[in-house]
Order: sequence, then structure tokens, then C-alpha cells
Amino acid sequence: MTSPRQTLILTGASRGIGHSTVKRFSDAGWRIITVSREEVPAECQRDPNWTHHISADLADPDSRAEFVRLANEALDGDPLFALVNNAGMSPKTPYKERLGCLNGDIANWREVFELNFFAPIVLARGFAAALAKGPGAIVNVTSVAGHSVHPFAGSAYSTSKAALSSLTREMSVEFAELGVRVNAVAPGEIETAMLSPETDALLPRIPMGRLGRPRDVASVIFYLCTEESAYVTGTEIFVTGGQHLY
Repeated sequence: MTSPRQTLILTGASRGIGHSTVKRFSDAGWRIITVSREEVPAECQRDPNWTHHISADLADPDSRAEFVRLANEALDGDPLFALVNNAGMSPKTPYKERLGCLNGDIANWREVFELNFFAPIVLARGFAAALAKGPGAIVNVTSVAGHSVHPFAGSAYSTSKAALSSLTREMSVEFAELGVRVNAVAPGEIETAMLSPETDALLPRIPMGRLGRPRDVASVIFYLCTEESAYVTGTEIFVTGGQHLY
């Protein structure tokens, strides 16, 4: 009897870190199931390893539940070896300011937390049985902004990522009972669409002197989902070029 093919479920796959992570796992021969608000990316149709893309709004509880149902249906009883909670949002107010404590609608804060915090725990629960069969690994994508005040990341985004860091720690203990490892990756200034135009001003505070690339994060995510990190759980790895040291 042959072993089932290793499968990854990844959220927020349409661009940036998510897209680069898909490529890293596909290059290693993994089967890939993704979800994002956008329709099926063209790359998905060309990549034989990228077997399923499901369009869903993970900030919406009903859409989120439907995604879990459809993804488990796609797994068809096979084990899940990796769940990467990458989807995130950092919206602005109508005045183009980041959501802070004194501006913006509190309803927008709730939407940020629905996607950045609640979606990871709901998906982890929804795929717990499949992950236990692997046994698999969960990687939550947090942020350097969750650990110190960031000039371009508003309070809503930063506190949601801080909460996700704490959730990673708690999940690692509970999911260990299933044989599932849970870790986090905290990117710094990565060249993605989420970057603020003023980001270059932060370069003097990055010891390595450059912005990160999506593949810098993807390679760490891949490591945390493989046997190379079989005794690593409850850890948050900073992919910041040293920025978090300041």
C-alpha cells in the first residue's frame, strides 16, 4: 500500500508570501489546496500539483465554514500534512490612515480580527482530524508588528497579529495531543503589495540592509512543515533581517 501524497492547505494564495509558498511546496511535489477571495489564479490552472483553489471570504463565518467543508471534501479522507494560515488584512480608514485606537469604525476592527485571528483557529479546528492523520503541522503567519509598535501598521492589525502569536503558543500545547506541531513565522518588511510606500525609511533599522523577499518567508514555512523540524513546536521564527532586534 502506497503512502498518501503530502498535501498542503494554504490561505491567501493569490500573491506575495502565499504565492511564493505555493511554489516552494509545489517544487517539492506536494499536492496543494488554496483559498482566497480572488478567483482561481492562472498559475493554479497550469500547475498539476495545485489541484484545488476555493474562492471564499475567510473573514465571513459562513463562507469560512463552507471552505472547510469543501476542502475536507477535496481531501476525501486523506491526511493533511500542512495547514498554513497566511491570509491577513491591514485595511485603512476612508482617510487612508491605518486603523488605530482613535480612528476608524470598530466594525472594521472586528473584520480584521475575523480574518487575522479567528480564521486560523476555525480552520485548525476544522482540519484537526485530517492533520492528526498525517500527523501534520500548522504554521501561522504573524508579523514583526505584533511585537513592537510599528510606524505603518495600525493598532487593529498589530494587535490581531499579537493575538495570533499567543494563539500559536496555546495551540501548540493542545494540538500536541494529536501529534500536530504548531509554529509561527513573523515576517518583517517583505516586498509585497501590503507594504507602505514609506517602508524604505525603515531600511536603516534592518541590520541586513534590505527588504525581505517572499521566498525568504516561504522557505521557513516549508521547513516548519517537514520532518527537518520534527521536534519544533510552539516557536515563532522572525524573518526580519534582524529588524526585530531594535
